[in-house]
Amino acid sequence: MSRRLTPTLLASLVGLALLSGCQNLPSQSNTETAVTNQAQVNAEDARLQGLIEQEWQLRMSYSPFLAQRMGDESAAAKLSDMSPETLAKQDSDYRAFLAELDGVAVDALSDEMKINHQILRAQVQEQLDSYQFNTHYTPITAEGGFHSYLPQIANARFDDEQDYQNYLARLAQVPKLFEQQTYWLKQGLASGDTPPQVVLNGFEDSISAYITDVEQSSFYKPFKTFPEHFSAEQKQSLAQQGLAAVAEHVLPAYQGFYDFMTQEYMPGARQSIAAAELPNGKAFYENRVKYYTTLDMTPDEVHQLGLNEVARIRAEMQEIIDEVEFDGDFAAFLEFLRTDPQFYPKTEQELLRYAAWIAKRADAMLPSLFGKLPRTPYGIKEVPKEIAPKYTTGRYSGSSRPDQPGYYWVNTYALDKRPLYEMEALTLHEGVPGHHLQIALNQELDNLPNFRRYSYISAFGEGWGLYAEYLGLEGGFYKDPYSNFGRLTYEMWRAARLVVDTGMHYKGWSRDKALDFMASNTALSLHNVTTEIDRYISWPGQALSYKIGELTIKRLRAKAEAELGQDFDVRRFHDAVLANGSVPLSVLEGQIDLFIEAEKKALASAS
Repeated sequence: MSRRLTPTLLASLVGLALLSGCQNLPSQSNTETAVTNQAQVNAEDARLQGLIEQEWQLRMSYSPFLAQRMGDESAAAKLSDMSPETLAKQDSDYRAFLAELDGVAVDALSDEMKINHQILRAQVQEQLDSYQFNTHYTPITAEGGFHSYLPQIANARFDDEQDYQNYLARLAQVPKLFEQQTYWLKQGLASGDTPPQVVLNGFEDSISAYITDVEQSSFYKPFKTFPEHFSAEQKQSLAQQGLAAVAEHVLPAYQGFYDFMTQEYMPGARQSIAAAELPNGKAFYENRVKYYTTLDMTPDEVHQLGLNEVARIRAEMQEIIDEVEFDGDFAAFLEFLRTDPQFYPKTEQELLRYAAWIAKRADAMLPSLFGKLPRTPYGIKEVPKEIAPKYTTGRYSGSSRPDQPGYYWVNTYALDKRPLYEMEALTLHEGVPGHHLQIALNQELDNLPNFRRYSYISAFGEGWGLYAEYLGLEGGFYKDPYSNFGRLTYEMWRAARLVVDTGMHYKGWSRDKALDFMASNTALSLHNVTTEIDRYISWPGQALSYKIGELTIKRLRAKAEAELGQDFDVRRFHDAVLANGSVPLSVLEGQIDLFIEAEKKALASAS
C-alpha cells in the first residue's frame, strides 16, 4: 500500500529543510520523489515486519518449548510432534511463507530491515533444506540425541500444582515421541541415511543411563522436592503420580529404544563415513559448508585454508617447544603433554575449581575490552554423567528463563584425559569473553526481533568463541608456556577441523587418517581426538564454523586498526561486533565498515 504526498506532509518536509539550515532547497519534484521513495521503504518495511511476526507465530506453533519460553502456558504440557503428517505440513507452511518473503522488494527496505530479511530468509531456507535432505531421519549424533536432551524437561520451574500436571502430561507423551523418532530412524535405515556405524560404538550407554529404578530416574527428580506451600496430601498424590508416569511411560520407552538401537539400528547403520556418500550427499555437504560458514566457499577452498592455518600454527607451537628447551621432537612433546601427571587434575572438584578460578580472572579483564557487558550471570557445573563419556570437553548452555543464569559445562569424565593446560582457552571460549558474553548480550538486545534474539549463527558465535581465546593474550592469560601451547593446540584443533571435516566428508579421507592428522598436530588427549572426530563425522560441516568466523573477525579488526590508527578503540570495536547480535559474516563485514566510517566522522568532528 502506497502513501499519497499530502500538502501537509510536503509542507513539513520543506519546513524541516529550512530549519536544518539548508541553503539549496530541493524542488517540489525532487521532494516528491524523495517522499515517494521513503513511502515505498515504509511500506516494504511494514510488509516485512508483518511477515516477521507471522513466521514467529509459525515457529512457535511447531515448537512447544519455544512457545512456553515466550509465555504460552498451554505449551508447557506438550512435547514436539514429530509425526510425518506434522513435518510435511511444516515444510508446506514454510514453502508458502518463503514465497511471500521472496515477494518483498528488498531494495526498498531500510538498511536494518535488509539485514532482517537476509537472516530470516536464511533461517527459512535452512528449515526447508533440512527437510529436503532428510536430516529428520537422524535425530541422533555421536554425542547423543533426542533421548539425551529430553531429560532437560525435568529442570523446568515447578511453582504450583499446574506445573506438575503439565509435566505429567509431557511424561505421558514420551512413548509417542519415541515411537515417532524410531519411525524416522527406520526410514533412515531403509534409505541409507544413518550415522556411520563406527561413531555409534558405545552409543547404547547414552540410553541405558536413563534405564534406572524409578526413584533414581532423572525424570522423577521434580517429585523429590516440592514447594513449601504444598500440603502433605498434594505432595503424596503428586509423588505417586510421578512414580506411575515414570514407570509406565518413560522407562518402557527408553527400554524399547535401547532394544531397537542395539538389535536393529546400530548393526544396520552404514559402513561409510562421508556425508558425500549419503543419498544426494555431495549436494548435502556443499550445502552444509555454505550454511555453517555463511560464505560462498567450496569444500576445496576450506580444505586448503585449513592446511595453510595448520602450517602457520605449527610454527608457533615449535617456538614454545624451543622456549622450554624440550629434548625431543614435536611428537615426543605431545606424548609428554598427554602422559605427564603434572598436567592433569586428581579430582573432579579440582578441575571444576580450576575452571571457576580462571572464569573469575576472565571476569576481571572484561572492562578493559568491552564497553557493554551482559546483565545475566553464568555458573559452572559438570557435564551430566549420563552423556559425559561421548561428550565434548566443555560447552556453554544459555539461560532459558530470565530468572536463570547461563552455564559453562565442564566434562569431568576421565580426568586423565582433561589436561589443565587447555583450561584457560576452554574457559575463555565457553564463558567470558566467549559464548556467555556474546549470547547473553544477544538475548538482551530488545530492539531485535525475536527470530534474531533467540537464534544462533554458528560462524558468528563459534568464530567469536575462538576469537575470545585469542583475547586472553591481551587479558594477561597464557603466561605459562604450557597454557600458551594449550591455546595454540585449541587453535590448531579448529584449523585441523577445516582439513579433517572436508577431508572425510568430501575428499575420501578415512576415519583413521583424520584421527592421525588431529593427533599428530594437536596436544588434545587421544580420548578427545576420538570423540571429536566422531562428532565431525555425525555432524557434517558444523566444525568449519570456528576458524572461518575467527579469521573473519581478526581480519576486520586489522582493517579497523589500519584505518583508524592510534584512534582505534578496542572496546568500541568489540561493542560494534556484538551490537547487532548473531549475524552472517557478510553482514558483520558491512557493519564494521559502517563502524569505521562513523569513527572517522566522529574524530573529524572532534578535531
